[in-house]
Amino acid sequence: MKWLLLLCMAWVPQWLTAQYSARIVVSDVATKKLDDLYIAGSFNNWQPRDEKYKLKPFGKDRKGIVIKDLAPGIYEFKITRGSWLTVESKDNGDDLSNRSFAITDADVSVDITVAGFKDDFPRKPIPNTATAQVHIIDSAFQIPQLQRTRTIWVYLPKSYNITKGKNYPVLYMHDAQNLFNLQTAPNGEWGVDECLDSLQRLTAKECIVVGINHGGDKRLTEYNPYDHAQFGKGEGKQYLQFIVTTLKPYIDKTYRTRKDAASTAIAGSSMGGVISVAAMVQYPNVFGAAGIFSPAFWVAPSLYTDVANANWKTQQPRFYFYAGGKEGTNPEVMVKDMDAMISVLEKKAQYDIRRSVYPLGQHNEQVWRSEFDDFYRWLSSRW
Repeated sequence: MKWLLLLCMAWVPQWLTAQYSARIVVSDVATKKLDDLYIAGSFNNWQPRDEKYKLKPFGKDRKGIVIKDLAPGIYEFKITRGSWLTVESKDNGDDLSNRSFAITDADVSVDITVAGFKDDFPRKPIPNTATAQVHIIDSAFQIPQLQRTRTIWVYLPKSYNITKGKNYPVLYMHDAQNLFNLQTAPNGEWGVDECLDSLQRLTAKECIVVGINHGGDKRLTEYNPYDHAQFGKGEGKQYLQFIVTTLKPYIDKTYRTRKDAASTAIAGSSMGGVISVAAMVQYPNVFGAAGIFSPAFWVAPSLYTDVANANWKTQQPRFYFYAGGKEGTNPEVMVKDMDAMISVLEKKAQYDIRRSVYPLGQHNEQVWRSEFDDFYRWLSSRW
C-alpha cells in the first residue's frame, strides 16, 4: 500500500502548489467603448461586477487586468459591463461560449476582442424546452447539512404512469439548471430528457433522473470535498451527505425506484465530475456508477489519493470518463489529469472503466449533450 500511495503522489505534480499570473487584455470593443469592463470567471465565482476584477486602461485604446496567484489549471471567463444582462456576445447577439486559458508552468497572456454585448440586441423569448416527463419537485428543497435550499428536478420515463408496479434505476445529476430546459440554461442545455425519450424507446432501458441545481456562488465549494486556497472551504462532503441521507430517501419513498447501488448512478461535468468521483469513494454502497464529464481534477488533487485508498469490496464500481481535446488553451491538461485518475483506478482489484476523448470537444454543454447518448447506452447496459 505504501508504494501505491507514493505512486499516487507522483501523479500530483509539485507545480500544483506553484502560483502564476494571467494577463487578460481587451484590445477592441465593438460597442459601448467608454463603459467599464469586468471579467467574471471560475477564478471569482463568476461574479459579473467584482470591483477587484474591473479592467484598467492598458495602453492607448485597450483595457486589461493581471490576475495573480493562480494555481495551474484551466480557467474560464467572460467579459461583462457589470451584469449578466450586459455580458459579451457574438456580433449578432448570439451567446458566446465561455472563453478560457490554461496555466501549466508559466504566466500566460491572452488578447481578445469583444464583438458585442447582449443588451445591444433585442431579447428573444427563450422557449421552454423541457418535455412533459420533467417536473420540479421543489424550488426550495431543504439541505439541512448546509442550511440552504435548492431546486430539485425529476425526469420520469414515459412508461412510469402506465406500467404499474415497475421500479426504475435512478441517475442523480448536478447542475440541473443545464440539464432539461433552455430557459434556465444560459450556455445551452444537455437535452437529457429528449435524449432519454429516444434512447429508452430504442433500448427499452429506462431510468429516473434526479437533477440538483447548483448553488451559484457556492458551486465551487459544494462540488469540492477539500478546502482550496483560492475558492474556499470545501463543502462537498456535506453536499454528498445531503444526497445520500436526505434526498435519496425522499426519492425512494416518493417514486418507484430500485434502491441498490448497482441501480444508482451519479454524473456531472467539470466540478460536477469531481464530486461524482468523490461520491463513489465516500459512498461505495450507495452509488454503483459515475459519469465524469470534463473533470476539473486540478482543483482537488487529494482526490487521487482518496481514490487509491478506496476499497470497493462488495461491487465492481463503474466509471465513464470523457474529456475534450480542445478544452482551454492547453487542452492536454484536461486529458492528462483524467488519464492519471484512470491509471489510479486501474491499479484496483476490480473496476469497469470507459474512456472517451473527442479531439474537437470544447468545455461546454453542447459537447456534453452529444456525449450523453453514449454514456447512457454504457450505463444502462448493466440495468
